[in-house]
Amino acid sequence: MSAAARAPGETPDQNGDSEGVKGGPHLNGPLTDHDEGLQFLTDAFEIILEEALRKGTDRQEKVCEWRDPEELRALLDLDLQEVGESHGRLLQRVRDVAKYSVKTHHPLFFNQLFAGVDYHSLAGRFLTETLNTSQYTYEVAPVFVLMEEVVLSELRSLVGWAAGDGIFCPGGSVSNMYAMNLARYRAFPEVKLRGLWAVPRLAVFASQECHYSVRKSASFQGIGIENVHPVRVDPRGGMIPEDLEEKIELAKSQGAVPFLVSATSGTTILGAFDPLDRIADVCEKHGLWLHVDAAWGGSVLFSKKHRHLMKGIERADSVAWNPHKMLMAGLQCSAFLLKDTTNLLKRCHCANATYLFQQDKFYDLSYDTGDKSVQCGRKVDCLKLWLMWKAVGTRGLEERVDKAFAYTRFLVEEMKKREGFQLVVEPEFVNVCFWYAPPSLRGQEGSEDYRDRLAKVAPTIKERMVRKGSMMVGYQPQHDRVNFFRAVVLSPQLTRDDLLFFLDEIERLGSDL
Repeated sequence: MSAAARAPGETPDQNGDSEGVKGGPHLNGPLTDHDEGLQFLTDAFEIILEEALRKGTDRQEKVCEWRDPEELRALLDLDLQEVGESHGRLLQRVRDVAKYSVKTHHPLFFNQLFAGVDYHSLAGRFLTETLNTSQYTYEVAPVFVLMEEVVLSELRSLVGWAAGDGIFCPGGSVSNMYAMNLARYRAFPEVKLRGLWAVPRLAVFASQECHYSVRKSASFQGIGIENVHPVRVDPRGGMIPEDLEEKIELAKSQGAVPFLVSATSGTTILGAFDPLDRIADVCEKHGLWLHVDAAWGGSVLFSKKHRHLMKGIERADSVAWNPHKMLMAGLQCSAFLLKDTTNLLKRCHCANATYLFQQDKFYDLSYDTGDKSVQCGRKVDCLKLWLMWKAVGTRGLEERVDKAFAYTRFLVEEMKKREGFQLVVEPEFVNVCFWYAPPSLRGQEGSEDYRDRLAKVAPTIKERMVRKGSMMVGYQPQHDRVNFFRAVVLSPQLTRDDLLFFLDEIERLGSDL
């Protein structure tokens, strides 16, 4: 019986057209055992639930079971072999991976701009991984094409746009790259065909505190890092519009052509918000594309209490927003939102591959969104956000944002009551940046080696907490500031007691320094 004549679910005849070729693989039957595979998944899932989720969110457990690289390499037995391993051995592999990985769901993980777990979003991630499709055509991703359209529309509505376009990207850095590419294409559409020969020396403007992806994008697209002009910031880290104006005029006087301003809503270190309304005034005056990198701070738009931080966002041409950060949609979930309604995104990026985007399909071709992307294969990133949003509603997401701000205020108030803690700046967002001076350094601020000694405190305390596994928090230097901690107060698993423990642990780990 031919494959075309078989009913769905019917298997080939034992002596039919699935016989193996002599000397080659036997073609009569699947390569894998379905029942055995399902059993492995069932057993592995139990381990994941126990080791990565139950233990991973248990404050009595370690944030990290730290091992140095050589020891960890030996423990994991990472070498790949000719012959596959047994069911039991593979399950041990799953258990080991979970055991020795950092538990970012743990309440005491303050290290990154993402933390905690949303279980509905996680279910969405499990489902998209299982369905394993690519978000480029309605043909292979009908549910997700429609879903992405709805989610992007809702996000644009929060920005303040009644219409527009957009796409989910693999991270905020790529979203920022899209903005730069679109802005250049709008200004010089011939660049798509003729390349860099078709454009003059271009100028990009971003604050001194912008994300490094702005410079990477300029390098990647042939604009050049030296043509990204840093704009001065105020003491909180927000862009100074007057300096932006001066930098634009200076670039013009030097023969460059300004085309893009990349503002930031929620800088990586201090969590600062640029004054969007005043920046938009400058952009309108000079006819420049205004992009807002709100990868970190965009979620304040859910909060009636805090959305004022992004006043003027509706005047932007494009916005990058990562729901996998503050909303906890799970990595990765990064939306690139566009005010344009002229199909600019597709015109800029399309390559019209006829094997994928055939023009004689039996459905509306506008649902084949893949040519908007610089990728071909594209992961489904909308379901995790959609399912979470369905579960808790817009009000639930607003509460999540407001709670993070409230816990940040609590931590800062408690920190101010303790000797040795000094804020770098009063936090505008949920980034709490501070120095900790152990008892031996207090009162020594005027000494010649004070800064050098203070710079060593954060790295030492960080090493101790990681090796102990008690918690994890980041640190960094910044310009003329020596190493300071940056605690990101974000996880929905947090309690007041966790924040008090955080301060106590900093004091314990640094008491003898």
